[in-house]
Formats: sequence, structure tokens, C-alpha cells
Amino acid sequence: MDVNKKSLSSQDFRLSGKLKLLTTDNYSFVFDKAERFGNYSFTVLARTNNLTHPRLGLAISKKCAKRAVDRNRIKRLFRENFRINQHKLPSVDIIAMCKPSAIKLSNHEMHQQIEKQWHFMRKKFASRSD
Repeated sequence: MDVNKKSLSSQDFRLSGKLKLLTTDNYSFVFDKAERFGNYSFTVLARTNNLTHPRLGLAISKKCAKRAVDRNRIKRLFRENFRINQHKLPSVDIIAMCKPSAIKLSNHEMHQQIEKQWHFMRKKFASRSD
């Protein structure tokens, strides 16, 4: 077992309420002055928060994915990927949105695309803290 994984309990990887954007004010805060990261399937908006951890909000519209099953799959995969990577992300509020091409991706491809967004986000926000 990896040393880092030993020091973190399984509780540390839950997606608790404190890791979610829950109110309209939270979403408005991010939409007002967000940094934009994106590719052909996803757009991720992020803004530095004053907390010690990142928070995730999802805005997966019917325009992007008409069927509820597709919207739910995208949200489930984003939440799962965020839950696993939360300890590697900077202290930012994140809003994830999709484009219609996202529903054509396999789960594996979607995870890869999301991982790339996290990578670019870490890189951009790390350069600001220096």
C-alpha cells in the first residue's frame, strides 16, 4: 500500500456536502469571474475560494444531453472523478458543464477528458500561487 494512502482514511475520499456547491450564491460567485477550461466535450469553470478544499457544482443541461440517463451518467462520472482527485486539486470552486459530444464518449474516455481538465486547472492555479 502506498504511504500516502495509509495516512488517508476512507472517510477522506467521501463526497460530503462541504465539497459541493449548493446555493445559487455559490454558483453566481463562480460564474461572475471564472477561469475557463475546456475541450470539445466539456467546459469547466473555476474560481479560487477562501476555503482549504475544492468544491464541485454541476450544470449539465438538457441541451447537452436530452435523456436523463445520459445527464445522470455524466454527473456520476464527474462526481466520482472529483471525489478521487479532490486532494490533488487547488482550493477552487468548480462548475462542470458538458457539450453534446460528451454523450458519445465511453466512461473511460470521459474519465480521461475530466483528468485533463484537472491537470490544466492544477497547472494554472499553481502558477498563480508562486
